[in-house]
Amino acid sequence: MIIAGIDEAGRGPCFGPMTMSIVVLEKKQEIELKALGVKDSKDIPAPKRDSLFSEVETAAIEHHTLVVHAIEINDLMAKDNLNEIEAMKVAEAINKLKTDVEIIYIDSPDTTKGKYEGRIRKYLDDDKQKIEIVSENKADSKYVVVGAASILAKVTRDREIEKLKEKHGDIGSGYPADPKTKKFLADYVKETNLLPPFSRIFWSTCKKALEVNDPKQKKLF
Repeated sequence: MIIAGIDEAGRGPCFGPMTMSIVVLEKKQEIELKALGVKDSKDIPAPKRDSLFSEVETAAIEHHTLVVHAIEINDLMAKDNLNEIEAMKVAEAINKLKTDVEIIYIDSPDTTKGKYEGRIRKYLDDDKQKIEIVSENKADSKYVVVGAASILAKVTRDREIEKLKEKHGDIGSGYPADPKTKKFLADYVKETNLLPPFSRIFWSTCKKALEVNDPKQKKLF
């Protein structure tokens, strides 16, 4: 049986991209990948994730990773919520597949059963509608193939953040709770009266940073 798994990384950060990966495997390959340590990327130390990244790429029949930069997220969030945007990107990843896949396992951000699948199917090409979709919360910890996708997504996002650091300095992880990210944001806004160009402007963290600096501030960047 040919299966696929899909997962994202970077849904919550106020800086940088969200990444979405799809991995296609033969079902029996999950046993081998599990033995190598493939699972939800959040439960794997960074050095191990890097080594497993290559293992997953090598094992995969097919794989794709989409990098959704902050500027695109900002444009899309002007009219859609984040769950809908994720569904669009999941469908985009599925539509790229050249392999005939029977079942796709997807980590769902929606809590209502079937709702996320419904969102995704609106954007699927006609020839992909026959694929069975299993969309569940915490699928990245339930299915090895989704864990494999989570590794590709997480490592890719980490590399994108490193590129931003090389250009702009230490922005931290991009997550609102990260002290380095909070300091970079506060300092940048104080100095320029604008948000950094890789900010997600609809995130409350970014809005509040502008308000704290200047309650009358209307500009976003």
